[in-house]
Amino acid sequence: MTATARREQAREEYNANLRECPGHELLSVISDKWFTLVVSALADGPMRYNELGRTVAGASQRMLTQTLRRLERDGFVTRTVTPTVPIRVDYELTDLGRQIVPLQRSIKAWAEQHIPEVHAARERYSESEGE
Repeated sequence: MTATARREQAREEYNANLRECPGHELLSVISDKWFTLVVSALADGPMRYNELGRTVAGASQRMLTQTLRRLERDGFVTRTVTPTVPIRVDYELTDLGRQIVPLQRSIKAWAEQHIPEVHAARERYSESEGE
């Protein structure tokens, strides 16, 4: 295989727009609404399950459980069980999870700064569709 062909193959293997790319899968995970809300809730420190449930508005018990399991599986969160009565379960961001927090905060700040522009664009679109 020529050097040019190897470079092209490497480029295609790590093109997040391609379904087969490892980055495609990870982008899907980190762009999930529940992923974002749970990581954001845990950004300031560990939380118990019920505390997370109160913090992450709109998450059903099932959705919160599934999200926490995925986060633990993917290495973003650790789950610590303390054998007390009742059993205490705490969730905390790992180093990997903490590394994504600044990115999330940047996106949040950008969204807060630009939401008026998005609302105006939506209004213009709605008005043009109604004509």
